[in-house]
Amino acid sequence: MDKLVIIAGWGAYPRLLIEGAKRAGVRTMDVVAIRGSTSRATWKAADHVHWITLGGIADGIRWCGQNGYEGAFLAGQVNPLSLFRGRFDSEVKKWLAELPVKNAHTIFGKLTEKFADAGVPILPASYFMDEHIPGVGALTARGLTAEETRDVEHAVHIASDMGEHDVGQTVMVKSGMVLAVEAFEGTNAAIVRGGRLARGGGIVFKAARRGHDMRFDIPVAGLKTLKTLRKAGATALVFQAGRLVLLDREQSIAYANAHGMAIVGIDSGLPPAPLRPR
Repeated sequence: MDKLVIIAGWGAYPRLLIEGAKRAGVRTMDVVAIRGSTSRATWKAADHVHWITLGGIADGIRWCGQNGYEGAFLAGQVNPLSLFRGRFDSEVKKWLAELPVKNAHTIFGKLTEKFADAGVPILPASYFMDEHIPGVGALTARGLTAEETRDVEHAVHIASDMGEHDVGQTVMVKSGMVLAVEAFEGTNAAIVRGGRLARGGGIVFKAARRGHDMRFDIPVAGLKTLKTLRKAGATALVFQAGRLVLLDREQSIAYANAHGMAIVGIDSGLPPAPLRPR
C-alpha cells in the first residue's frame, strides 16, 4: 500500500500509526484532521492534511474518495458527548437518525459503510502498530496477586456478556464485586466511578468482544489510563493479549512500577488483532 489516510481524533494513537506505517514502507500517510481534536504532533507527522469539523465528516469522506486513497484508518479518540452535542450537517444527522441503536459498533459501522461507498475501505486500526500491542504476561515488575487473579477471572465473564450487547470494553472488580461497567462515558470515567465505590483496591479489565471488528474501536490504554487507575485506587490493569493498543508503553510501565501496580496481558483464546494487510 502506497497511499493511506487517517481520520484522526485526539491522542498519540494516530501519530504512532503514521510512524508505524512509514517504517513498514507506506510512502504517503495523510490525515483528515478534526478541528479541536487532532493533535499538532499528528498533523505535523502527516504528509498532507485536510481539516474538517466533527460535524462535517461527510466532507472528509468525499475528500478521501476524490484523492485516490487505497485505504483509511479511524484512529484517535473523540469525546462521546460530541455525538450528542456536535453541530452536524444535515447529511450526518440523516445517517445518525438511521441508527435505531447508537454505540461504537453501529456509529463506526455506518462511517465504514460511507467510506466504502466513496471507494475507500476502512482498514484495521491495529495495522502497523506492532510495537504497541503487547502479548501474554506481566509488563511490570510484579504480576497479579492471588486475589487480583480471582477478580480477573470474574471480570472476564462480565466483559464477555458486556461485549455481546456492545455496552463497553471496561469492567472494574474488587473482591468479587463488580464496581463499574463502562457505558458511553468511556474508560477513564468508568474507572473513576468504580473507584468511588472501591475506596482503594480493585482491578480494571479491558476487552474486545468475540468477533470484534478491529477496523475501529480497538481497546486502547496508556499513561492517562494508569494515572486514572491510581486516582481510583485500583491496583492492576489487565487486558487481552494481542488485542489492545498500549500507548506511552515505556512511560506507562515505569509509572505502574513506581506505584506498585501491575499491567498484565492474558490469553483470551481469541484471534489477535491483524498487524499487516493480507
